Amino acid sequence: MSPTNYTINYLELPLTDTEATRSFYSSTFGWEFQDWGPDYLTFSGAEVAGGFNRERKPSDPGAGPLIVLFADDLESTQQAAGANGARISREIYGFPGGRRFHFIDPNGNEIAVWGEASEEAQ
Repeated sequence: MSPTNYTINYLELPLTDTEATRSFYSSTFGWEFQDWGPDYLTFSGAEVAGGFNRERKPSDPGAGPLIVLFADDLESTQQAAGANGARISREIYGFPGGRRFHFIDPNGNEIAVWGEASEEAQ
């Protein structure tokens, strides 16, 4: 299937630690990886293709684009992220239309995860 015009079809993030990256994202989200030499790692299983590139340098959290993932169970996902080595940079909070949390991955990238608003919040 060819990419659709003007849609996001690939994400690339900084890579500082290949094994920590593979371990964290496979354990937390079930992503699969393929190495392309020592400086590039592609991932699949996230509904969009992407990779981690050692040539890209992490910036301060929040300084660049924010990638946001979706999770059916936000609490379990936050717990898994923390248990797998992420630093939770913002605990679960509500926003119009849902809830989300932010974490810092093993490479220093800030990622957010959102979910539907909980029954109690409605």
